[in-house]
Amino acid sequence: MSDRFWFLKTAALFEQLGADELAWLESRARIRTFERNSLIYLSGDASDAVLLLVSGAVKLYHLTSDGKQALLAFIHPGELFGELAVFEIGQREEFAESMETSRVVMIPRADMLSLMERQPGVSLGVTKLIGLRRRRVERRLKALLFRSNRERLIHLLLELAESYGRRTPEGVMLGIKLSHQELASIIGSTRETVTLLLGELQSAQMLEIRRRQIVITNIERLADIVHLKQVPLECERIAGNLLPQGGLGT
Repeated sequence: MSDRFWFLKTAALFEQLGADELAWLESRARIRTFERNSLIYLSGDASDAVLLLVSGAVKLYHLTSDGKQALLAFIHPGELFGELAVFEIGQREEFAESMETSRVVMIPRADMLSLMERQPGVSLGVTKLIGLRRRRVERRLKALLFRSNRERLIHLLLELAESYGRRTPEGVMLGIKLSHQELASIIGSTRETVTLLLGELQSAQMLEIRRRQIVITNIERLADIVHLKQVPLECERIAGNLLPQGGLGT
């Protein structure tokens, strides 16, 4: 196998594959690079491939009737998306957009189906992924219903910490860069409101806003504000690293 698709060997979904299967998958996959804020696919596009994020960050979302983004998921490196393509032929129902320069591997639907038939572990992994995405969407909807803009923003910050948080001596640094307008679109608010709320949280010493970065300095206090007994980190690796410690553009 060439080094061009070395990341197939490190993706959790494909880690059980042998060299022959990985070489076969490499021969059928293709890779593309998307600049920041580029659409990878649109709602209505043909659902003819599944995608693997190699590097960068991607968000999946719907557009509401008034043009606002309804976030479905953040995708991070090593994660598959567009996976519903393997279950039905049709059109995409959501948008996929790069949040920073991102490299994406595209695997044709027919080849992914063939691999799943030969490798039950891959099939099970895709099924688990769909279940996890559903739980995350349900959790986000619960966070949005009947909550204030402040609570919605805090829930989003905790979710970003789960997916992109990195422990530093000062606290939890969010390794993803979202503008205030992007944050506002995700929680259904306005840029001015988000800017005000971030300033209030900074004044309360719960976070620090630096050059295009946010550092959460008191993650447990943020969780307490929205009445969570603990930070909702599904990834134990991140939770274990962050909890002992207790950049965004405008």
